[in-house]
Amino acid sequence: MKIILGADHGGYQLKEEIKQLLDSLGIVYEDVGCDCEQSVDYPDYALPVAQRVASGEFERGILVCGTGIGMSIAANKVKGVRCALTHDLFSAKATREHNDSNVLALGARVIGPGLALEIVKVWLGAEFEGGRHAGRVEKIAQIEGSDV
Repeated sequence: MKIILGADHGGYQLKEEIKQLLDSLGIVYEDVGCDCEQSVDYPDYALPVAQRVASGEFERGILVCGTGIGMSIAANKVKGVRCALTHDLFSAKATREHNDSNVLALGARVIGPGLALEIVKVWLGAEFEGGRHAGRVEKIAQIEGSDV
């Protein structure tokens, strides 16, 4: 599995901890920044992550900002991205199994690093179930292609 990571200043520290987790799991990743705690704009990091996941270059992406909200909104503007803002283990698993999420957003000011790392592990380990869920995900793709 190949992962791409991005964070703004509010998510920088947590992103660094996620990188350590990915290293320990032997998962290949690329970090597109940011690389500091000085104020930056989250869309500047959400966009390249979302685009490179949507293109198929990376299987999944992880975005971190203060709340996760801005990152998830920005990422979901990219066609083919299903970014889920998750702050609990149940949702982390369900969003992979039911929604085939390909980008995970986390809020570093909402949850602690211990829970965040567990969420990442659960999300990375869960697979899309398909079946009845596949039709629902397809409907999302159809909405993306419409003028709604």
